[in-house]
Amino acid sequence: MINSMAVIEDGAEISDNVFIDAYTIIRKNVSIGRNTRIEAFCELGSGNSDKLIIPDNSIIRSHSVFYGGSCFGEGLETGHRVTIRENTKAGINLRVGTQSDIQGDCIIGNYNRFHSNVHISKHTLIGSFVWLFPFVVTTNDPHPPSDFLQGVVIKDYVAISTMSVILPGVTIAKNSIVGAHSKVTRDTEEGYLYSGNPAKKTCAAERIRLKDGSRRPAYPWTQHFHTGYPEEITQLWKQG
Repeated sequence: MINSMAVIEDGAEISDNVFIDAYTIIRKNVSIGRNTRIEAFCELGSGNSDKLIIPDNSIIRSHSVFYGGSCFGEGLETGHRVTIRENTKAGINLRVGTQSDIQGDCIIGNYNRFHSNVHISKHTLIGSFVWLFPFVVTTNDPHPPSDFLQGVVIKDYVAISTMSVILPGVTIAKNSIVGAHSKVTRDTEEGYLYSGNPAKKTCAAERIRLKDGSRRPAYPWTQHFHTGYPEEITQLWKQG
């Protein structure tokens, strides 16, 4: 269903079972997949004329803006007032929280979870199964303002806690944990907790225990947290 107050430009491709709410603008360079819901006051395909692909089974909540030239895997979901700039390439089941922005020219893997107010700078590379908690910021200019940009690299299964900042050119290794309010100024080692300003290696992540009374290791988190992931993936996690 398309609300009569929505604006759909000629040339836009709208698949079956798509809901578009009032005052949303769909530009002619947009392709929207099946079973997708786009709420009110969104704008899709702005900024340039390059193709924007919104995949099947997506939910884009109100006041979100997507620029042309991006594509996403099935199951994209946003909160409200999300901005995603041009040339963002993302895999399946990306979730982007309210008032977050992805500044474009980014490559993002599968099953990533970005909470509210996350800022992802241009040229950031993100693996799969990554958690970015509220107010996490990646940066890309080592001596601002300049035209020399160094993107951040975040590997698979990383969790970065609230209000942390990752400086330009830093690589966050697989299974790393970044503590809250940390500033990461150099590359991390796989499987360690980093915290502080500047962030320092604190301990092996596997030494952190759940506070549920079980005393089980909190990391890797895949051994105890499976909410929202398909069974075929969680079964592999259980097998170690």
